[in-house]
Amino acid sequence: MTPLKPYLVRSLYEWILENGMTPYLLVDANYEGVIVPKAYVSDDRIILNTHPSAVQNWVLDNEAVSFSARFSGISENLYVPISAIMAAYTKENGKGMMFDDQFEDDVPPEPSSAPVKTETKKPFLKIVK
Repeated sequence: MTPLKPYLVRSLYEWILENGMTPYLLVDANYEGVIVPKAYVSDDRIILNTHPSAVQNWVLDNEAVSFSARFSGISENLYVPISAIMAAYTKENGKGMMFDDQFEDDVPPEPSSAPVKTETKKPFLKIVK
């Protein structure tokens, strides 16, 4: 199957815009392949305003998000692999979704403990009069 995360990011982005809100992306700035202005990175993360009025040349595909944006008046080209996106949410009320490591390979979560094996008894019939 194709990865789920790019579809969720796209859906959240569209949902946020349709509701008249501002879409933000929380990005792991240290993830391999991420190109963002390092001066705006804090705690190895950067929050990006991705509203159409704030960006140009917006491309969101199954591999990455790329666009240009201005930082302190200087135009920058950004590139963010989908795997580096940690959350997609609204500026106004914070509604959206955080992504954990399980989205990276679309692997089902590990069971929290080993399944408990219960002893089964053989069925029996009883004559009732």
